[in-house]
Amino acid sequence: MDNLRLFLFAGLAAVLFLMWQAWQQDYAPKPSERAPPVSEQKATPTQADLPSAPLSTADERTAGAAPAALPEIGNTFESAHRVKVQTDLLAIEIDTLGGDLRQVDLLSYPVSLQEPDQPFRLLDDTDTKVFVAQSGLLSRTDAPTHFSTFEAEKDRYVLPDGADTLEVPLTWTGPDGTKVTKVYTFRRNSYLVEVKHIIENNAAAPWTGRMYGQLQRNEPASGGMRFVYTYTGGVLHTAEEKYDKVDFEDMHSSPVARTGTGGWAAMIQHYFAAAWIPDQQDSNLYHAKSKEGGLYAVDVVTPLVTVPEGATGELKLKIYVGPKEQPRLEAAAPGLELAVDYGILTILAQPIFWLLTKIHGVVGNWGWAIIILTILIKLAFFHLSATSYKSMANMRRLQPRLMALKERYGDDRAKLNQAMMELYKKEKINPLGGCLPIVVQIPVFIALYWVLLESVELRQAPFMFWIHDLATHDPFFVLPLLMGASMVIQQRLNPAPMDPIQQKVMMVLPIVFTVFFLFFPSGLVLYWFVNNTLSIAQQWVITRRIAPGT
Repeated sequence: MDNLRLFLFAGLAAVLFLMWQAWQQDYAPKPSERAPPVSEQKATPTQADLPSAPLSTADERTAGAAPAALPEIGNTFESAHRVKVQTDLLAIEIDTLGGDLRQVDLLSYPVSLQEPDQPFRLLDDTDTKVFVAQSGLLSRTDAPTHFSTFEAEKDRYVLPDGADTLEVPLTWTGPDGTKVTKVYTFRRNSYLVEVKHIIENNAAAPWTGRMYGQLQRNEPASGGMRFVYTYTGGVLHTAEEKYDKVDFEDMHSSPVARTGTGGWAAMIQHYFAAAWIPDQQDSNLYHAKSKEGGLYAVDVVTPLVTVPEGATGELKLKIYVGPKEQPRLEAAAPGLELAVDYGILTILAQPIFWLLTKIHGVVGNWGWAIIILTILIKLAFFHLSATSYKSMANMRRLQPRLMALKERYGDDRAKLNQAMMELYKKEKINPLGGCLPIVVQIPVFIALYWVLLESVELRQAPFMFWIHDLATHDPFFVLPLLMGASMVIQQRLNPAPMDPIQQKVMMVLPIVFTVFFLFFPSGLVLYWFVNNTLSIAQQWVITRRIAPGT
């Protein structure tokens, strides 16, 4: 077995795995009882649409009193009045019905290079896309939920020049005189928003309740990069159960309800995320479930608070709504940086990403940062690669003698294998000697793959010439073709398999890989091409020394 074949088959297996993930995402059969999409069904929410939270015992389910006429959740969310808010990073619409965050535009992230003035909309409540952030209070007595109507002082709020914070108050008054002021606090250069409920208890009895924050969305239509799968769905994180992904299928078949210390509840997607974050010292309630109308929700419910009659109390949560920039996520909440989902190779991927950002800080171009990082990784594995290439070169040197043995023994496989093993022993060559170095390197290569795939920093990042976005495929397919050519050159530096069928398979593999890489993000293809080029140079030098003239 030659080492190139092992590496190619490992790579092919990785590509096939990605294809299988994409197929599962797009075409795998869904349960027949699953709710139809939002655009196909209208549903009227009930008390079950509110998060459940015990007031005294684990079995006691409570929620705030429901309004007399509940809004419908159908093709669009019902609306009362929109309050527009703009900071340096966000353009937001808050609906006075529920005080929900209904639309959030990320001003620093255009939809595409072709629409540089159109910001990416993360939260929305339209026909095709439902992704909203809701919050409210849960109490046996009067309390506003996301079905209640608030009053706003102004229609528009803008973060003033020179100011660091902007507060947007919404008020609600209950039949018993209890007044609740819902205050959104936005900060300059921040995607983290504080949501606070100030309760003025004007009733004749203590007010007892909790606050909840809920993210509701529909399952997005299939799309994105072909053959490249990234996770979209819910995540619950607590000190006890870290980064538990609850996808839409899980929410439908196995709703989640748990208690945990600190943590957060998020809906994440490629490059962007929204997450409700409670006080990290409290024991909070978390839920993830499907709802009527083809919707899915994750929520967090805070601990119970009592406000005496005539007194004022406060309940608050924070919500992060923005790009998956690791420094911002890490500063927002412990563990939130895991929303940049590197999978089981996080322990390798995070140092690689750190090094990549440091290189970018020096060179100022993500394409060149990828090239330099690839060179550094290649240098780190220089000696391991040399061991592998020496084994290949020795196998190449023995190729004429191996072919002679094959001609001598013909189809007698037993005698041929025995003669080959004797030859390897005589020449002190281990035909599998190069396998271990390659196996050791594969986790690092896969970790780098996920770093390049998950990093929002590469979104719409230019390289040079015709490459204007390292996160999308090469528009002229130059890099994939160069990568395919580099694979052909690598094959010619290695001993050809003696089996004619294997020879044909090896000839086809570069073509297959090239076709797959046509649709890969150009940043990934750039890494593979540079890595192959460096491997060719190292392998050519070693082969010329060990097996000159072959």
